[in-house]
Order: sequence, then C-alpha cells, then structure tokens
Amino acid sequence: MTHIPIKENEDFYYNEQGYKVFTEKFHLKRGYCCKSGCRHCPYGYDKKTDTFIKNNKINKK
Repeated sequence: MTHIPIKENEDFYYNEQGYKVFTEKFHLKRGYCCKSGCRHCPYGYDKKTDTFIKNNKINKK
C-alpha cells in the first residue's frame, strides 16, 4: 500500500469529539472506497445496506 501524505483542513479535519474525519478530496485522492461508511464518501457507499448508490458523484463525471 502506498503512503499518501495528508494535510489538515484539506484532507481531514477534527470533529467535536476529536476524531479525524477525512474529506471527499482525500477519498478521491486515495482512489477507492474502504466500505467503512465514511461521512464524506464520494463513492456512494451505504454501510447500512452494504451497497453503492448508483447515482453518486463519481458516476456523474
């Protein structure tokens, strides 16, 4: 696995509880969905149903 350098406030931020939250930009830079149900997932993954929403941002490009 290749190491991707990340920058605070560009690739991630800290939420109110102090957890690191990755941005949509980071997910696109990484290039794949990890299926963790990320808050800013651009791939349209729904953790509750373990499916991808077909009408997502990636498919619109």
